[in-house]
Amino acid sequence: MKLITRDTDYAIRTLCYIAKQKQKRFSVTELVKVLKIPRPFLRKIFQRLHKEGILEACKGKNGGFSLSLPAEKIFILDLMKIFQGEFFLNECLLKKKTCPNIYTCTLKKKISDIEKYLVAQLKPISIASLQIGR
Repeated sequence: MKLITRDTDYAIRTLCYIAKQKQKRFSVTELVKVLKIPRPFLRKIFQRLHKEGILEACKGKNGGFSLSLPAEKIFILDLMKIFQGEFFLNECLLKKKTCPNIYTCTLKKKISDIEKYLVAQLKPISIASLQIGR
């Protein structure tokens, strides 16, 4: 089980890099070289981040991508939702039907408590708070 998938990790790494630099726009080619992220993954991630309003895209000779939001307003939990969906440790599914023990299962209650704790810990983490040397 992975808490953070590859796409989410790449998005976090890229957004941290963009936020830390003074440069306004970055090309995919430039970021691929610096961050060593495969180009197809980075393009797909940027398309998604642009669609979600986290990145701005500017076409043309001096074009590229830049943050649409301040780094303080880009949260890790939101990025996880974009690339991974809602945060669940266990879905309690049995043959595509909800488990009949969902309301009485003690394991489900414990896992739900862990989910709530993890969400509470992840919620305040922003791209800005991950900046090294701030």
